[in-house]
Amino acid sequence: MSSISSATSASTATFVTALVFNGAVFGIEIAIFTLIRPYFKAIYEPRTYVPPKTSRIQSLTSGGKQAFGLKNALSWPFAVYHSNHQDIKLANGLDAYFFVRYLRMMVVIFLPIWILSWAVLLPVTSVNTQVSGNTKLNRFIFGNVAPDKSARYAAHIIMAWVFTGWIFFIIWREMRHWLYTRQYHLIDSTHSKSVQANTVLITGIPQKYLTHAALHKVFDVLPGGVKNIWINRDLKELPDLYDRRLKACNKLESAENKLLSIAAKRRLKAEKQSSKEKDPEAQPSAVVPEDERPTHKLGFLGLFGEKVDSIEWARSEIRVCNELLEAGRANIPGYNAHASHRSFHPDFDDDSDDDFGGQGGIIGTVGKVGNVVKRKTRKTERDPQEARAEEQSVDAAAGTDEPYPVVNSAFITFRKQISAHLAGQSLIHHEPYRMSSRYIEVAPSDVIWSNLSLNPFEIKMRIAISWAITIALIVFWAIPVAFIGTISNIQSVCQKETWLAWLCDLPSPVVGIIQGILPPVLLAVLMMLLPIFLRLLAKFEGIPKHSGVELSLMTRYFIFQVIHSFLIVTLSSGIIASLQTLTSNPTSIPSTLASSLPQASIFFLTYIILQGLSGTAGGFLQIVPLAIYYVKLFLLGSTPRSVWGIKYGKRSVAWGTLFPNTTLLTVIALGYSVIAPIINGLVCATFFAFYMLYKYLFLWAYQQDLSTDTGGLFFPKAIQHLFVGLYVEQVCLAALFFLARDENNAASAIPEGALMIVLLIFTAFFQIILNNMYNPLKHALPLSMSEKMYHEEDPIPAVQDESSSNAKEQTYPMDRVESKGVRGPSVDDDRLKLQASDNDRQSNGEDSTKPTPDRVAPRAEESYGFSHPAASRPQRTVWIPQDRLGLAQEEETACREKGIDISSKDAE
Repeated sequence: MSSISSATSASTATFVTALVFNGAVFGIEIAIFTLIRPYFKAIYEPRTYVPPKTSRIQSLTSGGKQAFGLKNALSWPFAVYHSNHQDIKLANGLDAYFFVRYLRMMVVIFLPIWILSWAVLLPVTSVNTQVSGNTKLNRFIFGNVAPDKSARYAAHIIMAWVFTGWIFFIIWREMRHWLYTRQYHLIDSTHSKSVQANTVLITGIPQKYLTHAALHKVFDVLPGGVKNIWINRDLKELPDLYDRRLKACNKLESAENKLLSIAAKRRLKAEKQSSKEKDPEAQPSAVVPEDERPTHKLGFLGLFGEKVDSIEWARSEIRVCNELLEAGRANIPGYNAHASHRSFHPDFDDDSDDDFGGQGGIIGTVGKVGNVVKRKTRKTERDPQEARAEEQSVDAAAGTDEPYPVVNSAFITFRKQISAHLAGQSLIHHEPYRMSSRYIEVAPSDVIWSNLSLNPFEIKMRIAISWAITIALIVFWAIPVAFIGTISNIQSVCQKETWLAWLCDLPSPVVGIIQGILPPVLLAVLMMLLPIFLRLLAKFEGIPKHSGVELSLMTRYFIFQVIHSFLIVTLSSGIIASLQTLTSNPTSIPSTLASSLPQASIFFLTYIILQGLSGTAGGFLQIVPLAIYYVKLFLLGSTPRSVWGIKYGKRSVAWGTLFPNTTLLTVIALGYSVIAPIINGLVCATFFAFYMLYKYLFLWAYQQDLSTDTGGLFFPKAIQHLFVGLYVEQVCLAALFFLARDENNAASAIPEGALMIVLLIFTAFFQIILNNMYNPLKHALPLSMSEKMYHEEDPIPAVQDESSSNAKEQTYPMDRVESKGVRGPSVDDDRLKLQASDNDRQSNGEDSTKPTPDRVAPRAEESYGFSHPAASRPQRTVWIPQDRLGLAQEEETACREKGIDISSKDAE
């Protein structure tokens, strides 16, 4: 969307100019989009070929010979309109679906408001009534009701109540739809079987409970019991080593591709030379001289330092990182490097007493938990005080003597989905702030690993600091904006301020650049940096999920937008418009403000025109992504991975900024829906244009990361933003009613003002009721839906040994862990079966994990569960193209000799 700073009009003449200009831009951009869309499917219809075949969508218009026909080319708006927005749920998740649903809801809200307000309020404020200074568009505002026509304010109060009642009805209906849609999404068979749906993240865990046995004892009372436990660890240098290896892989990939490119050019040159010499026996060499091999410098930005051979350096760097990572992972209890090549499974023959899993995806094993329980059960046969003292000393020392100690958080995966939701709502610990932060619906790719080690008190302090900085930023934001405004008028400033007089001596073109070009650029940069900084503040707060950061950003950015882009602009526009009158006649301040404040609506009319026309057309045309696409292919498409990423990479939106920019329009429109009813028609058309735009984008162009989808949690926040618009409208109308004066300069609309106060109270009451109804159901599923939720089938009972049979006869509380006999040696039975079958095949001389004799098939990302990448993921495969000289095969062999995974598959 376009920035509000682009809409600078405050007069009817400029509004008309903006309407004509933006209308022309809209027509030109839509025409260009219509003409070029069939030729650039990578930009305009990537979802017709990029996703798997089962997830693709049909082309927007007919293909074949009819694809470039005029009638077919012009049919795309009808195709977008008639497409089902429900399909967005499968294509891009509930967040995208409810964003489009929100736009549709705004159209439904403002369509009758548009009709009623134009039929009732426009005549009321313009026919046989006139206030001095109000002409053209200002004839249709609240302030144009003459003092002797104050009875007409009854129309405004009636419309305010009718509009609010209609909005209440739509909110009530849409929130019910949101709740049912979200709940059925959570229990959908595909989603409910995922690890995301059955896992809860617990933070602030006391040291005493940072063992698998202790956590299992706490949570195994829930239905179905615990399946997996990941206790997170402080991995210290391992994440840096992991990033270092990834950079080395990128460098090796780039250097190898550059080497092959040099060899190909030398081959072409040699072939041309041999053809000129007519020597059929001459064979082009694949050998690249040492002085032509790729090199780089190790210093700052590759500009300084020692010059090295890029390929040899990267190979050595990857090998060193692999060795260091493997050595570090070996210090994590339970890590078994020999269970499967480049796999990450626990060693079930290890007899460690506790702490046999953790960050890095060490899977908590109930077999080992059983052993721990069994030993602790025997300990209780001694003096209880002695046993308790010994247990406390062990818990206090847990993780402190290890190279990578445990931190106060853990992921717990259950066998039944209802257990994850029960754990997320339960009061787990008896002390304040302990195990009080619980997060359900956590996807591994959505985790912010660096925020998992914060203690509860540190998080509270961070929250206070984060919001203090946010509030200070909102309060003092006017300082840099004012500075930029000063630069825009630097010629006048340098004449008044002697210390800036040297600026007046600069050449006119330089002054023109400083005054005309620099301020918009600085303001654009400032507005671009604002969401980035607010996002960093949200992350600093300690939120452990990327989607949670976006939810926090949505709130912060909306507060900023409402204050700076709406309230301050409204007040400043109204006051500046009547400044001369206020200074000359201070006693007329109430009546002057009542008539002048609504004049700021023309500014927002221009802004909405800008959004609805230029913003929408620009969204369809996407000229910047189109240009960047080919620039990237030309400049950055040097490796198979980069070419694949450019051609098949996902484009998506950031909800933390998109939603506030949209809900700001709602606040503006509601704030002026009665004061300046002309805005209702424009905003209804704008929301309909946005509805068409984003329905098209989410069905044909964009692909959101479904693992970070919140299941529609942005929508209730958007509804709360809508209430802000209602409050703004009602407070402004109440103030204007109380400020209204008749021909005798007496208050003329006190009853209307009182009714607005009553409506304000009703609105607050409705919001409280709505929140009380839906907030408890916002995150977790209720027990009444447990029968429809996913639950894992009980595996075949494992054969128990004699010791576990004896333990089963004990009556201690934790004995039930072993007595069930259904967990077997591991909580993850399917994974054990897979590992066992792999071992069987290997013993028979088969290895299904090796499709080629040279490299191991990569494990699915989901198989790592909630393991930190630095402690579980293998080296990323170096991807190079094939060549006819055989050099690529030689490079692959050389890399594999140094233990580097490399492939030229599918890179012809």
